[in-house]
Amino acid sequence: MSKQKKFILQENEIPTQWYNIQADMKNKPMPPLNPGTQEPMKAEDLFPIFAEECARQELDMEHQWIDIPEEVLDKYKFYRSTPLVRAYDLEKALDTPAHIYFKNESTNPLGSHKINSALPQCYYCKKQGVTNVTTETGAGQWGMALSYAAKLFGLEAAVYQVKITLHQKPYRSTAMRAFGATVEGSPSMSTRAGKDIITRDPMHSGSLGTAISEAIELAMTTPNCKYTLGSVLSHVSLHQTIIGLEAEKQMAMAGEYPDTVIACFGGGSNFGGLAFPFMRHKILEGKNTEFIAAEPNSCPKLTRGKFAYDFGDSSGYTPLLPMYTLGHEFKPANIHAGGLRYHGAGTIVSQLLKDGLMYGVDIPQLESFEAGLLFARTEGIIPAPESCHAIAATIREAQKCKESGEEKVILFNLSGHGLIDMPSYEQFINGDLRNYDVSDEDIANYLKGVPKTID
Repeated sequence: MSKQKKFILQENEIPTQWYNIQADMKNKPMPPLNPGTQEPMKAEDLFPIFAEECARQELDMEHQWIDIPEEVLDKYKFYRSTPLVRAYDLEKALDTPAHIYFKNESTNPLGSHKINSALPQCYYCKKQGVTNVTTETGAGQWGMALSYAAKLFGLEAAVYQVKITLHQKPYRSTAMRAFGATVEGSPSMSTRAGKDIITRDPMHSGSLGTAISEAIELAMTTPNCKYTLGSVLSHVSLHQTIIGLEAEKQMAMAGEYPDTVIACFGGGSNFGGLAFPFMRHKILEGKNTEFIAAEPNSCPKLTRGKFAYDFGDSSGYTPLLPMYTLGHEFKPANIHAGGLRYHGAGTIVSQLLKDGLMYGVDIPQLESFEAGLLFARTEGIIPAPESCHAIAATIREAQKCKESGEEKVILFNLSGHGLIDMPSYEQFINGDLRNYDVSDEDIANYLKGVPKTID
């Protein structure tokens, strides 16, 4: 009897609501603070920056389920559901008794999970009468998704792409322009924030924090324009829960339930998207599932950061957010997983980590690419460098099962493919990549600039 490889939902089985974990958390995320007054911010305080519905979702602590607008659901059906896949050949290569599954978010036309939030954010902007949107992007997956979603809803999009990844992954900026967006390398000379950063450090290669500063500044100085964000914030993770809600149904089709859930971690959107629907059973029912966020060891906010109120950007334009942070001025190494080069963790994940409901592991760059190549050679998919971190963490867990003999069920998120990341694979195969580390002394120096500590 042949073994079933993949599990796919029909269109009428796609979830019609997002899951809001904030409603179920025993300890709610602490509120964002106005950096001037130090007072907690309300949803309406965020209206100048974000679409009003996104601002309301950001601070919604009451509604467990939020309806997906029909217009967004119709667009989701272009590419959802995405497959849940049993990684039989990876299991065989590892000689592990573990059952390994992955949610394949690389199958949609944009190549990553980011479109799941780009569509609702642009929809809410259009519904409100907004005409322009701005955003940042690291590796470019979010920039591509936002550029496409903006075009679908008739919006003009401006994207600030981290300068080093614009050079590492030029085809992603080309794709954004193909969808009609304007693209600027960050830091740039087009904003006050960018000029200040370049003045301080003319060779600054950029970070998500610098790009966020520039995108927010442009949004605040452009009429009828709103800022959109690809990760970190709670409403982004909310939209991404479509991933985990589908995976729940698909795991039931497979007749199994995950003992371990793993995703790579930059700001938290794909981790929360997969993990939060399963975590609700841990919170409400005491389900004994382990949740692991895999971050680069060169940007280790979960494993070595400090829980504090910090800015979400480099220039201090955002509210103060309660997060595990390396400091908003942290300058990450030029690793190829550009989407993971962010100094802080989202507020929900930070609270869950503080409460011991999940934990982080840090992955060296070379280990991540070794894992990515093994996955490519067994499962036939070249993963994005970000996703390689989740694969590396999965391999670690599968090897533990080999040593213990446990037949655990492991589920990870393949958040995107790496077909536009081939120069980084070429460098790895040629032996030209290296590991990066960050010293405790450097982290301590960056943390001196954190404006408000939490005891």
